Amino acid sequence: MRRNCCWTSWALPITTEPSATADGEHTFAFGPFRLLAAQRLLLEGDTPVRLGSRAFDILAALVERSGEVVAKEELIARAWPQTFVEEANLKMQVSALRRALGDGQGGHRYVATVPGRGYNFVAPVHHDEPARAALRPAVALAHNLPLAATRMIGREEAVAALVSRLSRQRLVTVVGPGGIGKTTVALAVAERMIADYEHGVWLVDLAPLGDPRLVPSAVATVLGLEVRTENPLPGLVAGLRDKRMLLLLDNCEHVIDAAASLAAAVLTGVPRVNILATSREPLGVAGERSHRLGPLGSPPTSSGLTAAEAAVSPAVQLFVERVTAIVEDFALTDANAPLIVEICQKLDGLPLAIEFAAPRVEVLGVEGLAAGLDHSLPLLTARRRTTLPRHRTMRAVVEWSYGLLSEAEQRFFRALGIFAGGFTVEAAAVVAIDTADTPCEVIDLLADLVAKSLVVADVSGAKPRFRLLDTTRAYAIEQLDTSGERERLARRHAEYYRDLFERAEADARARPTDDWLADYGPEIDNLRAALDWVFSTSGDRSIGVALTAAAFPLWMRLSLLEECRSRAKQALGALGAGGSRNPREEMRLHAALGASTSEASEMSAAFAKTLDIAESLGDREYQLRALSGLQYYHTWSGRYRTALSFAERFHDLAIRGSDRYDRLFGERTLGVTKHHLGELVSARHHLEQALDNYSAADHRLDFIRFRSDSRAGSLVTGAFGSGVARR
Repeated sequence: MRRNCCWTSWALPITTEPSATADGEHTFAFGPFRLLAAQRLLLEGDTPVRLGSRAFDILAALVERSGEVVAKEELIARAWPQTFVEEANLKMQVSALRRALGDGQGGHRYVATVPGRGYNFVAPVHHDEPARAALRPAVALAHNLPLAATRMIGREEAVAALVSRLSRQRLVTVVGPGGIGKTTVALAVAERMIADYEHGVWLVDLAPLGDPRLVPSAVATVLGLEVRTENPLPGLVAGLRDKRMLLLLDNCEHVIDAAASLAAAVLTGVPRVNILATSREPLGVAGERSHRLGPLGSPPTSSGLTAAEAAVSPAVQLFVERVTAIVEDFALTDANAPLIVEICQKLDGLPLAIEFAAPRVEVLGVEGLAAGLDHSLPLLTARRRTTLPRHRTMRAVVEWSYGLLSEAEQRFFRALGIFAGGFTVEAAAVVAIDTADTPCEVIDLLADLVAKSLVVADVSGAKPRFRLLDTTRAYAIEQLDTSGERERLARRHAEYYRDLFERAEADARARPTDDWLADYGPEIDNLRAALDWVFSTSGDRSIGVALTAAAFPLWMRLSLLEECRSRAKQALGALGAGGSRNPREEMRLHAALGASTSEASEMSAAFAKTLDIAESLGDREYQLRALSGLQYYHTWSGRYRTALSFAERFHDLAIRGSDRYDRLFGERTLGVTKHHLGELVSARHHLEQALDNYSAADHRLDFIRFRSDSRAGSLVTGAFGSGVARR
């Protein structure tokens, strides 16, 4: 419930407007702030700044002796009189004070640390006269909203949108996964709307309720209403009928039906009471408007990312702020910016996960934390003793949602953990459910998990894709291991992607590259995960060999040549380790190795082996690939006469076939080779044949099949050859 803003309790009702200044009271003014010590009030302009009592005491002590070093012991004695506390508590309060003042933002500095001694208030301080300090009389506005001990980061747009929506809609639900910051945003919205509601803004935390029947009573208790009936809902509605107020129903997901019933009753029976709710799924009430809260933004990972570029990211801002609360000399630099961005991305921009991870920098350092998050759940635990049990670890956060699922939903959810980087409805239907289930059931299950914020849907493309957040997926995999289902699902997953990439290989010649990549490019992480399993000790190498051979076009079109090379060698090694050998798959793997390697001897051997097998199988396509590869190898090795023999064999084989593009490429190959041999007239003839018959669509498979673009090669070589011929 407590996301990127930590909340502490506050007695009710609370007066949010300052009272009139006592006669003769002086105020301390610094920057845009005024401090009225007697009233225990800090103003920014005329707006009260909500500051905890201990942070206020520390600020008052520092401001009263501005320009002087105030010892740590004095500050502890002022904020915690006659109480022994550890120095870490003082550090936390000073950090909270700095955040409230915006210390360090826009060049403004207020509190400086004097190592080994204490703190110094360094901003200029002025004493206002009593007349200037006087304020309007207090107006008591009732609410029970807790005080924010840390500032909210990266949610201003969401808060503004929700405030606007609540002025038009009577029921708004903030929806999102655990740890996304729903409560933080809702509390900020509620606080901004205090003045809009005559009878107050009231927070009702439903998280502690174990019995849904207690929901109306919980609301009545917060509002101070006595409802002594077996069914308290009608009495509650009657008690609210003449009120104008905002109810904030926090954490509705585990009592969703009861919360929905209460909301429906209020909407229909009470004309001037609005409801702001938070839940991991919508309430499903007529008239409800949902606002799905997304992760905090972070920039793309880049080795050249600067601190200035990273600093605009809310996720990075939160991480850095939380680290500096513990490690005072920590700073975002050009050196650590890429790693910090990587950490925020591994944590999916989840504020609570960032809160958990940031303190680990004190022990692990940034580099150690980034490496440790590959096994993220054990690291992501809370250090605050006040944190609610379900928010003490990211495991507990996800477990709270998992425990609210039906048995069928739990089984489907943990099965989705087998996917890496996302999946389609079709993939989920094949891999994650039993054959007895129907595709319609898959769609229903997915829709339910999306609604409950356990699955993220991306509908921006032509075909919807779904994914689990990394922290959620880590929990799902834990549950897969516990259930003993992981190996069975890993096999299904690998078999599905073997079949998918075999279809993709056939599609590659028939579809434009961009369209093909839009369908198959997003599956690169699933390909990697499947290959990791098939070549593991518990995997199935026969699936791995077929999958590797089929995935060749994807690696080439994504320019992942080294990955293609290493995977092809891995699969060939598996073939050599025993078992039945499939010559066609071996041929395809050698062709993939030859096309992806930059080592000359490896390329020559791979294409020679491809040619031997292709000729024995009578496979014309792979004979052409091998001949093209060998011509390429010998040309760039300077053995042009040998290259010519392969170019002529390619040309002869191509003209005997029906594929227009093969013939065009044969002309190009002969022209390039003869150009290198100095046979310029003949070279020009072949290259002009290639150019005259060229079509823009023809070269889409050049690099996949023959390692080059026929038009580019013909243009460059032809132009050079023509120039030589004219001299």
